[in-house]
Amino acid sequence: MEMTKKGEWLEIIIPSEWHNISIEDVLKDFFQVAKKPLHQLRMDKGVKINDELFPWTKPLSEGEVFQIKLFPTEDYGVVPTEIPLEVLYEDDHLLIVNKQAGIDTHPSDGSQSNTLSNAVANYFQKSNVKTKVRHIHRLDKDTSGAILFAKHAVSGAILDKMLEQRIIKRTYIALVMGQFNSSKGTIDKPIGKDRHHATRRRVSPTGQSAKTNYEVLQYDEENNTSLVKLQLETGRTHQIRVHMSHIGHPLNGDTLYAGKRGNRQALHAAKIEFPHPIGGEKISCIAPFNDKIPLFHFNIEEI
Repeated sequence: MEMTKKGEWLEIIIPSEWHNISIEDVLKDFFQVAKKPLHQLRMDKGVKINDELFPWTKPLSEGEVFQIKLFPTEDYGVVPTEIPLEVLYEDDHLLIVNKQAGIDTHPSDGSQSNTLSNAVANYFQKSNVKTKVRHIHRLDKDTSGAILFAKHAVSGAILDKMLEQRIIKRTYIALVMGQFNSSKGTIDKPIGKDRHHATRRRVSPTGQSAKTNYEVLQYDEENNTSLVKLQLETGRTHQIRVHMSHIGHPLNGDTLYAGKRGNRQALHAAKIEFPHPIGGEKISCIAPFNDKIPLFHFNIEEI
């Protein structure tokens, strides 16, 4: 698909598959735009054909110019802060960064300015990108790895929907305690709050459904630790940490869930995959290990 950013607008040469369908059909069926941003585009007169307003129900013609206002000037929403940022992938619609351990994904209140979102705001400011910082998912403070941000409201809404529908696939690498009896398996146990501890979660029959798939990659007999690959079918708070602890293999360094002491919980979001929210092409991004966490001698490109 031929696309060009021009100021606040994205211009697309209408392809053959859009011929004879309406603007509304394109936005709903091809871009999967949700109701709220769809309504906002309509109110803002945010779609044109050949530089002119065009009825949303009138059929389009191949070769014409479809223009959509995706890049209005917005406040960052957080204070830009000079913090090192490792960019893994970026285009006009999204940004993927490799989060370091020890930093929150976003501020918990307006006074906090040392989070990954503050770093992204600073990066946008330096790049003259004037848009709200929109994180699509989060990682715990002591978890490292790939985090996805949207660069405008429409891509944000589409990516949010992809996350909800489990279209965005995330692969984690963890170092856990003990040796497994089987090389792979699935943990299907609901997770709820621990009424005895404000920040901890636990497996609970009254909790939300949670499903984690794991595969053992290596075993270190000397330290009695296993390197595992994990993929989530749900996205509950502390899901990997709770499920690994529940089956007797807490993460190394995760003292909240009975893991041995270490520099931090040994968990890294190593890979993220999804179809591009606008172009539809497959995005596959690997996040290299970015600290000295002892994850054996594993080649992350192999996941």
